[in-house]
Amino acid sequence: MRRMGDIQGTFRVKRIYEQPEIDDGFRVLVDRLWPRGVPKESAAVDLWLKDVAPSTELRKEFNHRPERFADFSARYRLELDSNPAVETLLVLAARHSRVTLLYAARNTEENNARVLLDYLLGRPPG
Repeated sequence: MRRMGDIQGTFRVKRIYEQPEIDDGFRVLVDRLWPRGVPKESAAVDLWLKDVAPSTELRKEFNHRPERFADFSARYRLELDSNPAVETLLVLAARHSRVTLLYAARNTEENNARVLLDYLLGRPPG
């Protein structure tokens, strides 16, 4: 299995509302809730990994408010430190040349998928 430092080009993030593309590779929805208005049949999701998403409590506290993002990011990273679902993503990275982390949030920069990507790539918070 690859280590975190070896997966730089493997992961990327994308809104689930964007059109699926062939170069998305293995598509993983990383939200705890299924996105509104997206039929499961046409979502082209290979895996819905709810367990890697922020806890319900953390998600509700953040509520996609930019002023809460720094705290959300730090707390979500702490959750990821003890989350076995992270290992699932690392195994997928070892098996696929591209893994696309799908999310539903409108904010394309301050969301759980971006925090997760930075975490997987070993990038510092911020």
